[in-house]
Amino acid sequence: MIKNVKLRILLFTLVLFSLTLIILSLNGRTYVYKTNVKTDNIDNLIIEIDQDKEIVKIIDKKIVNNNLYITLESVSKGKAYLQIKEEDTTSLEIFYVHTFGIISKNTFLGRMSNDLVIPISIVIYIGFLLYYLIKKYLRSKKEDIYQYKNITYLGIIIFLSAMFIQQLLQLISYNGMLYSIRSFIYSLSFLSFILFPVAIIVSIFVIISNVILLKREGFTWKNMLGIILGILIILLTIIPEYAYLYFQNTSLIDIHNESGIALYIYDFVETSIYLGLAYLECILLATIILGIKTAKNIPEYNKDFIIILGCMIKKDGSLTPLLKARVDRAIEFSKMQKEKTNKDIIFVPSGGKGNDEPIPESVAMKNYLLEQGINNKNILLEDKSTNTYQNIKYSSKLIKEKNDNPNIAFSTTNYHVFRAGLIASEQGIKMEGIGARAKAYFWINAFIREFIATLYSEKKKHIKILLAIIIIIIFIIYLTYITNIK
Repeated sequence: MIKNVKLRILLFTLVLFSLTLIILSLNGRTYVYKTNVKTDNIDNLIIEIDQDKEIVKIIDKKIVNNNLYITLESVSKGKAYLQIKEEDTTSLEIFYVHTFGIISKNTFLGRMSNDLVIPISIVIYIGFLLYYLIKKYLRSKKEDIYQYKNITYLGIIIFLSAMFIQQLLQLISYNGMLYSIRSFIYSLSFLSFILFPVAIIVSIFVIISNVILLKREGFTWKNMLGIILGILIILLTIIPEYAYLYFQNTSLIDIHNESGIALYIYDFVETSIYLGLAYLECILLATIILGIKTAKNIPEYNKDFIIILGCMIKKDGSLTPLLKARVDRAIEFSKMQKEKTNKDIIFVPSGGKGNDEPIPESVAMKNYLLEQGINNKNILLEDKSTNTYQNIKYSSKLIKEKNDNPNIAFSTTNYHVFRAGLIASEQGIKMEGIGARAKAYFWINAFIREFIATLYSEKKKHIKILLAIIIIIIFIIYLTYITNIK
């Protein structure tokens, strides 16, 4: 819902402006038909109108530079056929007259006089929505980047951008009101169509990466998320294609009859799958973009403390490569800050002792920090936590005992930065993350996890958007249906 008063006024103005233009442009009862002819003499043409009663009448006809212009005026509601005979050729055009005298060409919702205002209005609306969402996204990201709503905003922006580009391209070859409305759907689904080979390749890569993760990390449902999603994407991508081939060659369901209901049910199911998949792909893409952005982020060089988030250590009390990378990244940042601002930083290794660990993770990290030449007075130990939530909570409590208004950073593995930042944000703790490198298969599973978490956390928004898409699909299919049976 748009809460900003200025934006509400702007939206109302756009709606009023567009409606005024549409009413003015479609209110005329005339239509100028243009076609190319070989002759420059109007008497060499036979122009006839085939109609049961007077539906339209010709009020003007002329040839200019071998272009024939015929001006039609509506008389009553119905359908008329315009025939143009020239030498051995005959062309036929169909014209519909609507209840209010509006003339459309070829289909019931085809070209009308000055109807280019319709796609232009659609472009204006989409442009407004993009402006509004981009503004909200930038403001929200500036306040706190570690929020699921930022992924949702960015995903919708990608979704609308695809629609906006398609609508702009459609202006070049506009061919009627129905074409414009159906293009509204195509602009949403073409992203899924374009990404068809990419979706298959990525899905296979996701599945392979998850198999590697399962082998190295063991079986858990969290580690299965990539495989499940990969299979789902493949199925949703190929089912419409195989269904189309099947129904084209079967008599079980007739999708060739434009007056039959089967065609429109199939159209609804196929379009819903493509559009739903396209939307979910945009949310997944936004998840990847923000995940990479937060992982690559370098915090401001004004930090008083840097929390190092713990993870499993080796049986001998030394650091695993994953944990060592986190500590090294914290040391690297401290050196960069010292070089830039000459400001020292206090390290806060965080992590308690697991059941199968010889010493607390924080103690193992402290030992490594001392080996790397970090002064003991610059190390603040947190050795009670057992998960990321507690890492941040307990470490922040220790920090605030030393400093009431601290600037805090945290160091973790790159794929974990967004999740850790989100956990901090949910506790009302402001801090910036820095990411250490990790194997690619960790990244894949992290993206899938955050993607699913975003869908769950923002489920009301996503459900509303998907319902809106379905309503639009039903409306457009209905318009297609009434056009085909007229």
